[in-house]
Amino acid sequence: MSELGEYLRACRARVSAEQAGIPSSGHRRVPGLRREELATLAGVSVDYIVRLEQGRAKSASPEILTALARALDLNADEREYLLRCAADSTGLTVTAGPSTPRAQRVSAATRVLLDSMPGVPALVLGRRMDILAWNTLGAALITDFGQVLAPHRNHIWLSFLDPEVRALYADWEKVARECVSYLRMDAGRYPEDPALARLIGELSMKDTDFRHWWSTHRVRAQRSGRKDFLHPLVGEISLDFQVMDVRGTGDQTLLVYTAEPHSRSAQALAFLAGWATAGQNTAVDIAGETSPR
Repeated sequence: MSELGEYLRACRARVSAEQAGIPSSGHRRVPGLRREELATLAGVSVDYIVRLEQGRAKSASPEILTALARALDLNADEREYLLRCAADSTGLTVTAGPSTPRAQRVSAATRVLLDSMPGVPALVLGRRMDILAWNTLGAALITDFGQVLAPHRNHIWLSFLDPEVRALYADWEKVARECVSYLRMDAGRYPEDPALARLIGELSMKDTDFRHWWSTHRVRAQRSGRKDFLHPLVGEISLDFQVMDVRGTGDQTLLVYTAEPHSRSAQALAFLAGWATAGQNTAVDIAGETSPR
């Protein structure tokens, strides 16, 4: 079965007949909409739904996919993912972004930007949620990325498979579920990325939660939210995060954490920034045999 077929089946299973405005007709053997019901709601034939789900459809027009998305009550991120799956399965042209991975390089200007925000934890994320660059406070908040092996310098790998990073999150399950949905979004953008396939395979093999959540086909783009940390140095700290595109790259984003002004979290973040800067200066002094700054 194709990714498009699996995704349609997963979406069907999440929509009840009542949600779709279809009168319930007694006990159902499987959850969600039947193929016949989806076909009626979308205005297509049942046979076409079958062929889409079995990966036998040779074409899929944007109009039909839009009708399916509407019938399945998909949000904007889910509709984008549906179109990308269709592009991969049927050759439909999708103009929402590239499908062939390019080399991931962080520009000198972006690195200067990171270093110019000493009071704000910041990371540059690439495809697959790879951590491409970070500032001192970003490393102090999460982990010393410079000591992490390059293949494991990945936000979702660390969140699932690094015990210390995993323990940072007060609500790890919520964070982990979101990470899986972000990664699923990337899988739609870059279906031919071998590194992404290896990452998914490793996580599926090593973590049962990832394997289960991956199979639900939830998709979501990274934008903003809040994370609660249990930091070993400063304790509980609640931070808002924003994800912004790095213009001109197409596949890099800037992840920034901020605290509510004058809050305990803001005080904790300021203390962590001072601690991280002092540690960095000490390391420089020792390496360069200079006097303390």
